[in-house]
Amino acid sequence: MAISKILYIGDCGRGYAGKHLRQAINYILEPEKTGQGRWVGGINCQPYKAYEQMKQTKKQFGKMDKRQGYHLILSFVEGEVEQETAYKIVEKFVAEYLGDSYEAVYAVHDNTAHIHGHIIFNSVNFIDGHKFRYEKGDWAKVIQPLTNRLCQEYGLSTINIGAEHKEMRRPYTEWNDSKNERFIWSDMIKRDLDACILQAPTFEEFMELLTQKGYEIKKGKYLAIRPQGMGNFRRCKTLGEAYTEERIRERINDGPRMRQGNQPEVGRIVRCRVKYYKRSGLSGIQKRYFSRLYRIGRLKKRPYSQAWKYKDEIRRMHQLEEEYLFLTRHNIHSLDDIQALQCELCENEKQNRRKKRCIFSERSHFKELFGLVQDIEALEPAEHAYQSGDVFFIEEHKKWTELLMELNNQGYSVEEVAFVKEQFKNRLSIIREEEKAIRKELRIARALLEAVATERNREEVHNQEIHSKKEDRKR
Repeated sequence: MAISKILYIGDCGRGYAGKHLRQAINYILEPEKTGQGRWVGGINCQPYKAYEQMKQTKKQFGKMDKRQGYHLILSFVEGEVEQETAYKIVEKFVAEYLGDSYEAVYAVHDNTAHIHGHIIFNSVNFIDGHKFRYEKGDWAKVIQPLTNRLCQEYGLSTINIGAEHKEMRRPYTEWNDSKNERFIWSDMIKRDLDACILQAPTFEEFMELLTQKGYEIKKGKYLAIRPQGMGNFRRCKTLGEAYTEERIRERINDGPRMRQGNQPEVGRIVRCRVKYYKRSGLSGIQKRYFSRLYRIGRLKKRPYSQAWKYKDEIRRMHQLEEEYLFLTRHNIHSLDDIQALQCELCENEKQNRRKKRCIFSERSHFKELFGLVQDIEALEPAEHAYQSGDVFFIEEHKKWTELLMELNNQGYSVEEVAFVKEQFKNRLSIIREEEKAIRKELRIARALLEAVATERNREEVHNQEIHSKKEDRKR
């Protein structure tokens, strides 16, 4: 199932008119969100030169101002679709909806809990110069029906347009507000809940941390909270499955802990530089002495290594050892066992990708805080110089103070944000190590299956040769 949304990209109003269009295109093409550019495409333009080509079209027809473009989003249900299928659906959608009249760039993002596609197209038709006209009701008449049809082609579920349109109104409004940089309560609440979950060793301390951040807590059938300035209480379960009370308790029990008291620090690998000294040469008398020992046979020339002759045998020995340990480790006794294990490993690989997307989704709530801390740390040397009496850095000091106040107003300290960032880094590191191990096991399983298939083919060819020889003898 895929839910579609369409937004327009307006004139910047200052500077150059296409600023928002350029920013939107740059956003959807970010490599870390698109499989390092694998899930990126374009129609009637080159993806990474899309803005320049769209701008040239506007300039050609004298339509540089007002509405600059449109942004379509196709959001797929979590776990229902892979990146390749989503990319094909988005590609077909662009071809059918826009045809050959508009420049468009599209991409599939796989960095969140659910895969989703972005399409940005020019507001000006590059053939006749007419502006694209979106009529009220086009979503229910054209956009979502086309999305449903493409989903059906690939065996995905579809949505009831009448009912879903009503349910989408509030999320659509929130999404639109976020793109216009208005304040969104749910994003801030999720961010604060994630931060408290990462820091709290128990559910009770989690509640205390929320209280310290200025939240009111109402404990009834469902856990409900209210930040300062919000009118009504918000049930945590309405923020998503990861924020029900039961799931919060599980995440606290399973998650990392902040070091407290005199608890010893975890060892870290640090880089060290080793200075290498050039070996001193032999003196004249030493050279004569060693040459004499060599002539009388007391020193013998070392033979060259012959290991290169056996490199293929050594490589094969390591491969056989790896395959033997694999069969022993998984208690495999038949070909069916290998095939079953391969299916299990593929499923584990998919689950790992889902976990990684969830972590990316949680981390995105802290993007603003991470940016603030990064700016504060960049100004630290100038602040130290100012505190030492160098008034040349007074402007940097003012900026540093403003950033620090902004961070404190959001209820966070530099150390707290740094800790949260480190926890996300550690969790991603663990997931990547698991991915690496699963890929290695899959590689061995596939190699074994391929070897078995090759051996069977040889046996069949051999049997056919024997059979043909017998037939020839009979004749």
